[in-house]
Amino acid sequence: MEYHILAVGDVVGEPGLKHLEKNLRPLKKLKNIAFTVVNGENASGVGLTEEQAWRIYDAGADAVTLGNHTFGKMQIRTMLEDTPWLLRPANYSGRAPGRGCGIFDLGGARVRVVNLIGRCDLDWKAADPFTTADRLLKEGDADFTLVDFHAEATSEKLALGYYLDGRVSALWGTHTHVPTADEGVYPKGTGYLTDLGMTGPIESVLGIEPRQSVESFLGGLPGRYRAAEGPCKLQGAVFTLDSATGLCTAVERVDIR
Repeated sequence: MEYHILAVGDVVGEPGLKHLEKNLRPLKKLKNIAFTVVNGENASGVGLTEEQAWRIYDAGADAVTLGNHTFGKMQIRTMLEDTPWLLRPANYSGRAPGRGCGIFDLGGARVRVVNLIGRCDLDWKAADPFTTADRLLKEGDADFTLVDFHAEATSEKLALGYYLDGRVSALWGTHTHVPTADEGVYPKGTGYLTDLGMTGPIESVLGIEPRQSVESFLGGLPGRYRAAEGPCKLQGAVFTLDSATGLCTAVERVDIR
C-alpha cells in the first residue's frame, strides 16, 4: 500500500501562517496525503507562540517541527513538554524541555518523526545528529521514519541522507528557506530533498521585508525584522512511501501560490 506524506517548509510570520491555513487542507486533499509535517519555528519570525502552534496544527499538520529558533518565544516551553505532536530538535541537550521524536498511529501504519538540528555553522552545542539518529531508530516500533534535519550546510544534510539511506523512509532539510532541486530517492530507498523552502511572502529575503535585509548587509540598523507583505507561497514536498518496505518510491516538490 502507498502512503503519501507531505512535508512543508518553514512557516514565516503571520503572512505565511495565513497562507498555510488557506491552502494546506486543499493541498492534502489534492495529493491524497496521509500524514503532514510542518516546520513552524519562524511563525513569529523568531520562534512561535502556543497560539501559533495550535493554528498550524488546526490548519492540518499532524506534527510540527522546530529548529534553532525553538526557544525564540520562551512561553512555548510548557507546550513542548505537554504536546506530543510538537517536536524540537532531538539532539538538543537533555536539559532542554520537550522531545525530538514522536510515533504517530495512522490506523494501518505507524510513523516515527525525528527532528534534528545541524552543527555545521548552526548549533555547535548540539549533540551529534548522526549518532542521535542511530539511537532514536532503536526506540519504539514504526513502519515509516521521517526526518526533518534543520541545518545550514548542504554538505551536512547530504551526508546524513546517505548515512541513513535505507534506514529511514524520508529525510528533508529545513532552515535555509530556499527550495533545492535535488529531490529523489537514494540508492537504498530513502526519499531525500536538501531543503523544502518556506511558507511565506514571495517578494522577500527569506520571508523578511527586502529593504530591511539589504540595510543590514550595508551595515545599517534595520530594526526588528518584519515579515514582508504581499502574495505568499507554500513550499514543500510529497514523499510516496511503500508499506511493504517502509521506503520511498517517489518525491515531488510542491509550490502553492
